[in-house]
Amino acid sequence: MADFARSHTPFAPVWAPHCRVLVLGSHPSVLSKQNGFFYMNPHNRFWAVMSALYGQDFAAMSADGKSKALLSQGVALYDVVQACTIVGSEDATITEVQPADLAPLVEGAPIQAIFCNGKTAYHLFCKYFPQYAPICRALPSTSPANAKWRLADLVEAWQIIRL
Repeated sequence: MADFARSHTPFAPVWAPHCRVLVLGSHPSVLSKQNGFFYMNPHNRFWAVMSALYGQDFAAMSADGKSKALLSQGVALYDVVQACTIVGSEDATITEVQPADLAPLVEGAPIQAIFCNGKTAYHLFCKYFPQYAPICRALPSTSPANAKWRLADLVEAWQIIRL
């Protein structure tokens, strides 16, 4: 039997009032929560994609360094779900959703586009934030569960975040 647990996002968004782009995941993985920052599963390709897009070695940076590097590019980062019931890190098991408070992030900066990391994040975003759907787009997930996408293909698909 699956082991469902109530899960909360333990860290604040990466955000500044000058950001033009908001990237949203669904909910932090178990490894991200244990390590106190977004995309900390070493098999998740998010930081490899950011490194390729921005010419910086995000993987070698501390959480603070990653935040500063993203913000220097005008990129904010957070998750759609603040709290939920979930089995491990499996997005497909997310239920009992408490959405994050995204209005201050979107309305407090000149956000031109919102990009969701994967279909689950996108579907949850559209369900809870339909008012922002016109500026939102789903991108292929950087998760190791999305193994059919090679890193080079992810980088190509994610180029669009570079406004």
